[in-house]
Amino acid sequence: MRKGPLFKALDENGGNSAEGDYAGGAASAASLSHAQVLPESAEPATPTPSGETASDGPGLRERIQAWKQDIESWCEKVELAPDLATDIGSPRWYRGLATLFGLSAAAIALSPSFSSVEAATPMPVNDRVRDEFRSQTIAPLAFGADSGRHMGASPLVRPLAKVPERPMIQLVSTLGQGDSFRRMLERAGVGNTDISQVSDLISGAVPLSDIASGTQFDITLGKRPTEGASRPLDEMAFRARFDLDLSVERHDGALALVRHPIAVDTTPLRIRGTVGSSLYRSARNAGAPVAAIQSYLRAVDKYLSLENDISANDEFDLILSYKRSAKGERQVGELLYAGVERDGKPRLQLMRWGKDGQMFSASGLAETRSAPIGMPVAGRITSRYGMRRHPILGYTRMHAGVDFGAAYGSPIYAVSDGTVTYAGRHGGHGNYVRINHGGGLGTGYGHMSRIAVKNGTHVRAGQVIGYVGSTGLSTGPHLHFEAYRGGKTVDPLSIRLVTRPQIDGKERDEFRQRMRALLTVEPGAALDSFVKPEAEQAADTREIDRLEPKKVG
Repeated sequence: MRKGPLFKALDENGGNSAEGDYAGGAASAASLSHAQVLPESAEPATPTPSGETASDGPGLRERIQAWKQDIESWCEKVELAPDLATDIGSPRWYRGLATLFGLSAAAIALSPSFSSVEAATPMPVNDRVRDEFRSQTIAPLAFGADSGRHMGASPLVRPLAKVPERPMIQLVSTLGQGDSFRRMLERAGVGNTDISQVSDLISGAVPLSDIASGTQFDITLGKRPTEGASRPLDEMAFRARFDLDLSVERHDGALALVRHPIAVDTTPLRIRGTVGSSLYRSARNAGAPVAAIQSYLRAVDKYLSLENDISANDEFDLILSYKRSAKGERQVGELLYAGVERDGKPRLQLMRWGKDGQMFSASGLAETRSAPIGMPVAGRITSRYGMRRHPILGYTRMHAGVDFGAAYGSPIYAVSDGTVTYAGRHGGHGNYVRINHGGGLGTGYGHMSRIAVKNGTHVRAGQVIGYVGSTGLSTGPHLHFEAYRGGKTVDPLSIRLVTRPQIDGKERDEFRQRMRALLTVEPGAALDSFVKPEAEQAADTREIDRLEPKKVG
């Protein structure tokens, strides 16, 4: 152990003295920190293999530890990640915000991409490949067993001397449009004798002409009595009406007709709602069919102006005939009632009545009233009554009607009841129809693409009399609508049609009673579930379903 002071005093020249072991020339004084001063008990430096002593400075591990401590002390002092919920707006807060953005940017930069992962694609299967797969399968007999590859006959295969006929053939035949009942059965292979018997049996239940086109017949043909003869009809079943199924069955060699009545509910379908910005769209949103809405608008338009007399807060009310069968079919019929309410009070009440199916107003049963002419076509007014410059002739002249712009082929309706006095080509009017409504009042409809009535035909209000076109002196598809009073043209928009009660006193009570019954129907009541009778539920169950195990508990 070395004794004595660690450093020698400096001489006046600034160098070390030559005493002891620290001899040497003058040198600059070393500036050492307290960490570099060795304690007196320090051990001498360990000699290296080469005979030299190791460096007196700290090792690499100690330096790294020192750097780590310095960094931790700096981070603790600076506080890079402060609580952003406190001191908002201070420099400390902005420093923490910068740390947040920096870490977020680093996370996004180092995040994996969201590109699709490559994987083996399935083998594409088109119709040809699907047929090839199917040809190598064996379908069960329940599906016809028509699959499997057809192989050529080997020498061991012997042809049959006579192929046995199938004892029974089951098929479905459809009555096409314009087809006859007899021709349909002939195509199915039914013999003439059976066709005559079946026709007589079915015509006793429903007229053959009333069977709708598209009706399907389930036909079962039996075994031929002799070779070359027609197969006998064993059974035939079809839907004769919405509420009736008919079947013809053979018992003891004779054909018999069996009726299968179907339970039907005839609760009318009532639809109500607020007019809003568009009466048509509101009715559609409420679930009303398009045809029913058109009928409703045509009926109301004869009494109220759809543009001016009906507000957004009014309520529409329409009732349709509606049928539901126990088999689940539903059938929407004609419009039975059309109403408009304001502030909870009826403003207009119309109901279908009579053999002709006209819509009568409840308030007009005992009084004569007038109403403006309705719209003859679904369109907009493009030219009004009066003097104007003709778009084709090029000079100013009287425009004796009102033009309605509409799509080509749109239906044109008679604005009131009357008799057709002219239907055909009429100079610049092109295809033209004129109707006499009585009382010296008449209307004319020009530029039609096609006329749907004949001269002398009696038409009802709202009946289609033709279709929009551009015949005659016309620059595009539209309807030229004229009105006559005493043989002279007048402004059609200024005419009001006088309506008189057409229901006598005996029918008025029945009319009001029928309307009260319709107004008791709740909206949507016809859409409730219709429960089948238990007997019909059992009849509709398939044989294979009866063999299924019943659930217990």
